[in-house]
Amino acid sequence: MVTTAGRGHRTQAQRREQTRTALLDATIDCLVELGYPRTSMQEICARAGVSKGAFQHHFAAKAELMAAAVEHLTTRLKQQRAPEMEGLPPGRERIAAAIDLLWESYSGTLATAAMELWIAARTEPELRAAIRPVDRALGRSTLEQVAALAGEVPRERVETLYWLTVNLTRGLALDAELGGDARRRKQLIEEWKRLAVTHFSV
Repeated sequence: MVTTAGRGHRTQAQRREQTRTALLDATIDCLVELGYPRTSMQEICARAGVSKGAFQHHFAAKAELMAAAVEHLTTRLKQQRAPEMEGLPPGRERIAAAIDLLWESYSGTLATAAMELWIAARTEPELRAAIRPVDRALGRSTLEQVAALAGEVPRERVETLYWLTVNLTRGLALDAELGGDARRRKQLIEEWKRLAVTHFSV
């Protein structure tokens, strides 16, 4: 929610950023709690504590807001994970630890919000056009972060490991949303870590 505390001491740019952040956070909350079909501009504005005019000042269309919200959430999660990424253990253990972090990042809130948008984008060209470049850019950005920590592992192996892990974790995240067996997901992640360490180590 947009607060009024210290309003007189904030610059116009700070107020704009606070309003934008409130809208993005409210969008993610709505996607997770209500799903895309029931996520309306009216509900987002009510949760963010802003007017419809304020929304239109920041985003030209609903699809643009949705894409920005996923980017906002992903960036926030990457910032939170950065210290853990930097502290990964050396050697073969690094691969298994990196997979754990990717699973944590691509499941939970991010997976739920993104899943809602991917499904909706199948039949909404405007939404698909808005989120596709964002999704690709975020994927490449995370790949570069992983590659920088991969040490002597060849780049081709890093890319293969990364994309296999991303697609596996996305599938497991969908399984979690559908009420799949948590023990089975854990077993699959552990098995994938074992295979990855065996086949992708230097």
